[in-house]
Amino acid sequence: MSDRLLVATRKGLFVLEADGEGGWTIGEPEFVGEPVSMVMPDARDGSLYAALNLGHFGVKLHRRRAGMADWEECAVPVYPPQPADDIQASEPDALGRLPAPWSLQQIWSLEPGGADEPGVLWAGTIPGGLFRSADGGDSWELNRSLWDRPERREWAGGGYDAPGIHSVMVDPRDSRHVTVGVSCGGVWQTGDGGANWRLTAEGMEADYMPPERRGEPNAQDPHRVVQCAANPDVLWTQHHCAIFRSTDGAAHWRRIEAQPSSFGFAVAVHPREPDTAWFVPAQKDQYRVPVNGQFVVTRTRDGGRTFERFSNGLPGAPAYDLVYRHGLDIDESGTRLAMGSTTGALWTSDDGGENWRLVSAHLPPVYCVRFG
Repeated sequence: MSDRLLVATRKGLFVLEADGEGGWTIGEPEFVGEPVSMVMPDARDGSLYAALNLGHFGVKLHRRRAGMADWEECAVPVYPPQPADDIQASEPDALGRLPAPWSLQQIWSLEPGGADEPGVLWAGTIPGGLFRSADGGDSWELNRSLWDRPERREWAGGGYDAPGIHSVMVDPRDSRHVTVGVSCGGVWQTGDGGANWRLTAEGMEADYMPPERRGEPNAQDPHRVVQCAANPDVLWTQHHCAIFRSTDGAAHWRRIEAQPSSFGFAVAVHPREPDTAWFVPAQKDQYRVPVNGQFVVTRTRDGGRTFERFSNGLPGAPAYDLVYRHGLDIDESGTRLAMGSTTGALWTSDDGGENWRLVSAHLPPVYCVRFG
């Protein structure tokens, strides 16, 4: 099991160490008082990355190399100048939405490249640009192949005003095969390192669209997409409208309804058992709170045919905890999970989510939890 847990919050980054008795020791926070939107440990070289969203002062990215005590500031993704003809075309659509700006608003996802790609990093951003670094964050390049797709002009904000790429998955069998999830813009894949992209959200359904458009792949709002490490052809999505699962590498998706709700943001998949996944349901999009005030975690072990509900160690009703897209994680053992909520609570489980232990009830709102 992993002995280190990274917790990115609205007011700093917390690094926790397992105490060997099922508990965790919280170290002194890093970046105290600053919003840390994403944290990423790079197992290839032991580096640690933290993305900060400082509002008026912009987005920052910091790196701490293995064995070093101090952080160093890296480059951040930078959008190229917006062409004049694109600026002139920046008019509201039929719903009054403006096209996405050509400027970095947030690093929403950060992932290492493949094991055979030392120094390669991927960053998904708001307003919907995917960036690649070949030198550990010293420089970044916008993937123009995806950014210049005509379908991108139809992407819409999902949770934020502008679209965003929140999920990036590098296939462990082939580092050039990358899958990304977009809110709201569906699921996209490349098989050649980003030179070409295809839309792979067939079977997803957007209930918020008119009936004749609900199946449009480019209109989908996957809240989070995860991939089974041992069987990358199996992917799970916690969508705005339901849970969806693919067993053919995202070529097709099957809708799954769960109780007490199939609405939520977070999903985790077992690293070796593709039929096993965890979710944190909320009531629905208009009421983003636990169903009937009862905070639970659900688990399926049969590919979504049935679900178990677990609440032992979690707050009883009334509870108002919500778990963001990156607020749930599972380690390489497949049994240890961690979860952080919008109310600043942090829990861990060592038995596959059946029982939870409260680590802290007084952290800042949690954006992301990741095992180191």
